Amino acid sequence: MAKKETKTETSGQSIKEKLQNIYKLQLIDSEIDRIRIMRGELPLEVRDLEDEIEGLETRIKNLESEVENSQSQITAREIGKTEADALIKRYTEQQNNVRNNREYDSLTKEIEFQNLEIELCDKKIKEHSEDIASKSVLINESKTKFDERFKDLEVKKSELDKIIAETKKDEEKLTKERESIATKTEARLLYAYSRIRNNVLNKMAVATIERDACGGCFNKIPPQRQLDIKSSRKIIPCEYCGRILVDPEILEN
Repeated sequence: MAKKETKTETSGQSIKEKLQNIYKLQLIDSEIDRIRIMRGELPLEVRDLEDEIEGLETRIKNLESEVENSQSQITAREIGKTEADALIKRYTEQQNNVRNNREYDSLTKEIEFQNLEIELCDKKIKEHSEDIASKSVLINESKTKFDERFKDLEVKKSELDKIIAETKKDEEKLTKERESIATKTEARLLYAYSRIRNNVLNKMAVATIERDACGGCFNKIPPQRQLDIKSSRKIIPCEYCGRILVDPEILEN
């Protein structure tokens, strides 16, 4: 025994009603597209600026951490120099009380070693100081750039918020209308519409006849095919671009 087909909102619709629904859907989608085009590249620009600002924040933190580390190294080397100086003084005093040349030579070597330690500390202090100076320049440059990008972001966000505020109600209204019509549209036709729309540059999946040609690709349509389209008795795609063709007066009849 055959299973009884469940009745849906789209069952029992004529071809003309299906075409009317899909054309209404195209008109709404085109209007939503127009609203979103008004926003232009602003959403992308805002996102790019946010990413750049986040990167600059991370860069500044890393540089500041490296400067702190270099400062710690300088402090440690300064302490090392102080300790070496103290040892040199002690060894020098001990040389005055040695009992033989062997002890004197041993202390002399210790003094030489501590002098080398001081030279090494001076070298490292100089290197770390130069590193701090170069990184300080980078930090200042990054902070300047951060401030500039933050101001740019505030301007772009303000522009975007203004456009969104101006178009929000219209877009919400259109979206609700779209949802309502989509529920009345046959699933297979809706799928075909979405597939075509995603594959064409101007997002126009449904085109009307304009000056005896397809309103999407502008290729000529034979007179007999135009009559078939005008009758709205079957769904006819453009043989050149695949768009669904409808009579321009289909919503008026």
